[in-house]
Amino acid sequence: MHFLYPAFLWALSALAIPLIIHLFSFRRYKKVYFTNVQFLQEVELQQAGRRNLRERLILLSRLLMIGFLVLAFAQPYIPGKDASAAGKQQVVSIFVDNSYSMQTINKEGTLLGQAKERARQIAGAYGINDRFQILTNDFEGRHQRLLSLSEFNDAVDTIKASPRHRTLTEIISRQQQLLNMQAGIPAHSYILSDFQQNMAAAKPSEATHMRVNLVRITPGSFPNMAVDSVWFLSAKHRPGETERLVVKLHNYADKPAVKVPLSLSINGKQKAVGSFSVKERTVQNDTLTFSGLDAGWQSGVIELQDNPVVFDNHFYFAFNVTDQLPVLLVHADTANKYLNAVFSTDGFFKPSTVAYGSVDYTSLNSYPLVVLSDVKNISTGLAQQLRAYVQNGGNLMIFPSTMADAGSYQALLQPLGAAYPSKLISAKTKASAINLQNPVFSNMFEAAPQNPDLPFANKYYHMEPGNSRSEYLIRLQSGTDMLQVTTSGRGRVYTSAVPLNEEFSNLPVHGLFVPIMLRIALLSGHDGPLFYSTERNAAMETVPLRSSEKSIVKLSNGKETIIPEVRQQDGSSVLYLPGQLLHAGAYRLIQQDNLAAVLAFNNSNSESDLRYLDNSALAREVPGNASTTEADKLNINRINSIANWGLQLWKLCIILALIFMATEILLVRYFKVNKPHFPDPDHIS
Repeated sequence: MHFLYPAFLWALSALAIPLIIHLFSFRRYKKVYFTNVQFLQEVELQQAGRRNLRERLILLSRLLMIGFLVLAFAQPYIPGKDASAAGKQQVVSIFVDNSYSMQTINKEGTLLGQAKERARQIAGAYGINDRFQILTNDFEGRHQRLLSLSEFNDAVDTIKASPRHRTLTEIISRQQQLLNMQAGIPAHSYILSDFQQNMAAAKPSEATHMRVNLVRITPGSFPNMAVDSVWFLSAKHRPGETERLVVKLHNYADKPAVKVPLSLSINGKQKAVGSFSVKERTVQNDTLTFSGLDAGWQSGVIELQDNPVVFDNHFYFAFNVTDQLPVLLVHADTANKYLNAVFSTDGFFKPSTVAYGSVDYTSLNSYPLVVLSDVKNISTGLAQQLRAYVQNGGNLMIFPSTMADAGSYQALLQPLGAAYPSKLISAKTKASAINLQNPVFSNMFEAAPQNPDLPFANKYYHMEPGNSRSEYLIRLQSGTDMLQVTTSGRGRVYTSAVPLNEEFSNLPVHGLFVPIMLRIALLSGHDGPLFYSTERNAAMETVPLRSSEKSIVKLSNGKETIIPEVRQQDGSSVLYLPGQLLHAGAYRLIQQDNLAAVLAFNNSNSESDLRYLDNSALAREVPGNASTTEADKLNINRINSIANWGLQLWKLCIILALIFMATEILLVRYFKVNKPHFPDPDHIS
């Protein structure tokens, strides 16, 4: 037998009190004189024996009552499997899953509310001297310290739903960071969660010395559909024009979603509505059409009516509608008349012509499209800047000179994976096909032409092939691509086998030339992503910015303001967000009180998949000293007591103390010593 609080055993010294009372009687006797006491001798001997028995029984009852009362405070127990922790200060780490999936409900309310209540009950089952850690998906710095019970309960009250989610490996590792600092102190871990499948890590956690208790908050079964992504069919957006937005809908449920209402709003004004049906566990793309946009930044939101799971019913995006599209035309000695004519047909395009030796490299990223024509020899410096421009998302179109230096073109195009001219072929040939599947031509014709009038070439350059990410736009009968496009980095390279010279081909005066050039320009969008994720703190390229001590850049959504770090990389501005948590929504990027851009952030769609890890999967994720319990079956009374220490005996000690107290009362009240019977003096002879 062991004692939880052996220090209380010093109180056994109180047993001396009844002993002292018993050994030293403080009763004062009064002498009474009798004429003859010879008849009282037998009576006195008889009463002294009964009195001694009564006093000894009372003494024994008092000693046993005090002894068992002291033992009850010392809390004796028979050791169990975790008896080593008994009586010591313990450290308890409790993780409360506050991801968005915990906002779903069951018959008892929200899962997050139940997890918080269970966390309080678990902490309350431990001793007043034990210390606690509260942990959530946010992994806040203030949660890396130990709390008293009252502080712990206050911290639990402040927990709110978060867009973050963590794997079980990350959670256990975070708990161990603090618990390992408490050397020699018994440590316990509790993880309260619905255990979504996104909590599974690529590599399961290693076995831990502390006991990990997985407490499952069982959710209800609900259908759920969410928007995974959106994109426009056109890269650039013009005021008043019709826009077509593709919406990627994902049904995460095991049954079909039928006629789910969906609405699209731009800058708070509803632009499109509809209802969509999606088969179970499938993805479907639908197109929304709208128009009537003014120039400037647009903040859009798609809203689904998908109750009762509502945390993923909104999807945000942002884009810019521009009045003009700048195009940089780089020429040799004189500007190319065909290119000038093309981009002068529509006031939306704003062409800038510059000689190849006077290009301002710092301003390249402000042009969605750069067209290089008639340059005989491309300098090393220009080639280096153009490669960086394409890698950063720029679009480059090249028409070779009639006397092109093949080596300089190869030095520019080969590292980009694009086809480059090698030798001049003087043979007349005609275009045999156009690639109607490429975005340049996909929306150019109402119907596929049966016998199209295609351009021809009198002379052309043989194009050495690029990489596998290249595809033809126009192909000659000889097999050489007259026009080709190659994706390189985040940008694209368009290469031509013929110069813009009528002696080489009729391409510059052909009916396809103007729509091809305008279409390429419109596809050369450089507005950046429509949306970002709240979970990623990766670098975000944005519009050109200049940050200084007097010109601070801010991100604001009206409720919170964040000051990001701005860096200049390869001629573009890159934002690095600090550690603050971003919530889903549209944020205004402000510099010197002026709107620079609008950035949209969405939560990860991994929370939308309401599938969960079963007990066998949890056992694989958390091997070793771990157990899984349903929250409604968790016996709070067994935490930190019999299950941990063994069989406790303090209740038995209290019962025995009460029994001996009652025994003493009964002895005092009912065990009477008979009064001596004295003979009447008148009858004594």
